[in-house]
Formats: sequence, structure tokens, C-alpha cells
Amino acid sequence: MIQTQDLPVVDMPDKAETGKSAFDALKGLSFDDAITNIANGIVQFSFRLLISIFLFYVGKFVIKKIYTLVQGVMLTRKIDASLTTFVLSLVRIVLYFILIVTIIGILGIETSSFLALFASAGVAIGMALSGTLQNFAGGVLILLLKPYKVGDYIETQGFSGTVKEIQIFHTVINTVDNKAIIIPNGGLSTGSINNYSLEQYRRVDWKIGLSYGCDYAAAREYILNMLNSDERVVKRFLEDDMLFRAEKQRQHEIEEQATLQEAGSEAVPVKKSGWWKRFRERRKERQRVLQEKIKEQVTLNEGLPVKKECPPFVGLGELADSSINITVRAWTHASNYWGLFFDMNERFYKELPEQGFSFPFPQLDVHIADMPDK
Repeated sequence: MIQTQDLPVVDMPDKAETGKSAFDALKGLSFDDAITNIANGIVQFSFRLLISIFLFYVGKFVIKKIYTLVQGVMLTRKIDASLTTFVLSLVRIVLYFILIVTIIGILGIETSSFLALFASAGVAIGMALSGTLQNFAGGVLILLLKPYKVGDYIETQGFSGTVKEIQIFHTVINTVDNKAIIIPNGGLSTGSINNYSLEQYRRVDWKIGLSYGCDYAAAREYILNMLNSDERVVKRFLEDDMLFRAEKQRQHEIEEQATLQEAGSEAVPVKKSGWWKRFRERRKERQRVLQEKIKEQVTLNEGLPVKKECPPFVGLGELADSSINITVRAWTHASNYWGLFFDMNERFYKELPEQGFSFPFPQLDVHIADMPDK
């Protein structure tokens, strides 16, 4: 009968921290014991590897679901496209990093040293790319605070143009002559930005020079009549002009629908929105009305005017050397700024001389004195 004895048990995971410790653990064992321990280690590692592979695919599925959920929420909320792309990329990178660190821990590798290595590498890379990281931080601030958005006309750092794209490290703007200007976000986030598209209404300024001797009162009255005859000019209150534009837009849509019906065209059927969407729209409308009433009440309590009064203004701005310079100001919607500016310039040049008002030229009076006869 063969006598057997208990084999010494060696805890391989605890002693196999390094290659040297694993060699020392196997050094005092017989060949059969070493083979047995190696086989046990392979089985344990294989089991952990299978768990890691299973966890990787499950985590990948969960990350995809979370990514889709966040994407749906941001699209539903109609968040800016640049911010949506940045947030989705950040969510995916962070979730995959957590998944990889978890899998490494299951395989038996010390995650603390792994994270320390990544932290050291991050510090070194951050010091080497300090300017790039500044642009990255500036891009994050711009996407979150939104001092401007795609489509806005801005002026900054000596350049002006329409924002074409907001990226993580830089912003691309198109000038009026269709030049693409790439500006780093670091300077944009800390510098001054003139956003012409931020406000709905802007003031248009003109300076008209008339000859001395012209009837200023008559010229003032005629210029005011010209401004008031243009429907793009705010007559008195900005709020009234907003209502006028909204009503005009609705009337235009009704006329277009009626034109399609008269022409026999099949109008595109309007899909009826769901009850939840209608509920949210009514809720937003109630909140808007409530905010307007609160703002109106606060304004009344502070003794300020309820509406912003911005009528056209005409005044005598300067008595120059060769002309009287009349200052003309009018408020209009931002979309009509340049159209109104150039149209009124043309009307001033054409109509004012027809009404007897002349534009002066630089003049120099020369007096010739009589010389005494010798």
C-alpha cells in the first residue's frame, strides 16, 4: 500500500507578486508539487480571464446604453451640437477607463500602481502640453458658459466673422470675404469678445452733413418721417415691435398655406403632437407669462418704465467747418441691421436734395487784398 502525505500548500497569488518571489516559492518544492501549483495558477488565471472577458462585453453593452441615453437626453433638450459632441466623447472615455481599470483589478494586477503610473504620465504630459491644455480648458468653458454659439457674428482678437465651428481646442470663424480664421480657445475664454448676435435688437447710427443755411427743423422732421415710414424701424417700444414681428410671421405662414391650397398643391399634413409635448409647451407658456408678470411687477415697484422705449432720434450733433452734422439713430432687429443701414443711406442721398437740402463740399474762402500802387 502506497503511503501518501499531504502536499505543502503554497499561496501562489500572495507570493507571486514579482518574478523573483514566484521563483523562490517554487524553489523548495519537488517537480510534482511545482507542476501542481503551476496548474492551479493557470486554472485560477483562466477563470479570472473568462470573468474579465465576460465583464468586458457586459460593460461594453452598458456603456453603449448609457451613451445612447445621454445622447437622447441632450438631443431632446436641444443642446448645442458642439457641447453634445464634447460631452458624449467625455462620457465614453471615462466609462471605458473605469471598465479597463476594473478588468485589470480582476486579473490580479495592482490597480494602485497602475493608477499612479497614469497619474505620473498625466502630470508629465500636462507640463509638456500646458498651452494645449489651456486651450482645452478654454473650450470647455466656452461650451458650458456659451458666450457665443455657432452662427453668431463676433469680433475678437482683431478678427470678426461668423462662428462656423466650436471645437475643443479652437474656434473657427468665417470672415465676410469667406476666410477661415482659427483662433485658440484659451485666449477666447479669457479675452474680450464682441458678440453682435447676442441681442435681438441693435441701434443703427448715421451722420448726415448738410450745408449751412439749411432749415434744420424741416430736415429733422423729414428724416423722422423717413424712419417712421420703414416698418423695420422700431417706432417706440421694443416689446411692441416683437409682437408685430411675431404676428407678421404668423400671417405670412397663413398666406403661404392658403396659396398652396389655391394652387391645388397637397399640403404636407401636420403631425399632431403627443399629449406630453403639448403639456410641456403649455407649461413653458405659463412659466413665460408668469416671469413677464413678475418682471413687470418688480419694474413697477422700482419706479422704472415697464417697456423699453426706443423711438427714432434726430439731433444736431456738430457744427463743423463746412457743414452741420445731424446725428440719426434708429433701433431695428439684428437681422435687418445692414439692410436698413444701406437702404436709408441711399434714401438720404436721393430724397434730401429733392426736398431742397444740399450736401456741402469742403470750402475755402480766399480774400485778395488790393495792393497799393507804387
